[in-house]
Amino acid sequence: MLFEITKYIHVTAVTLSISGFVIRVWLMLHDSPYQHKYWFKKLPHKVDTILLLSALVMVWQWQINPLSTPWLAEKILGLVCYILFGMFALRWAKTKPYKLIAASAAVGCFAYIVYVANYKVATFLY
Repeated sequence: MLFEITKYIHVTAVTLSISGFVIRVWLMLHDSPYQHKYWFKKLPHKVDTILLLSALVMVWQWQINPLSTPWLAEKILGLVCYILFGMFALRWAKTKPYKLIAASAAVGCFAYIVYVANYKVATFLY
């Protein structure tokens, strides 16, 4: 029962996280003044904190080592790539085409993370 609740929180946070990222990218590409609002800049960090905590609780409940479980290690690697592409898209890229390319790569990494999570298969590392 506790695992199902934790998984529900995790999946909800995943949905909020990717939705928030796509909305932030859209606002940035359209030079919206809303992208600079306090709540729009701080809320994603709170959602991602809940996402990370729920993931850690599930790993603890499963009692597995994330780095010795191939599909979980691959999810972590995908997460690092998603974060880096997202940072490039929202902060470091100077032109809109580069921002759009980085955002597309981040969404692709996200899709791969969801694939690995659903099927629990590792395709790159093992």
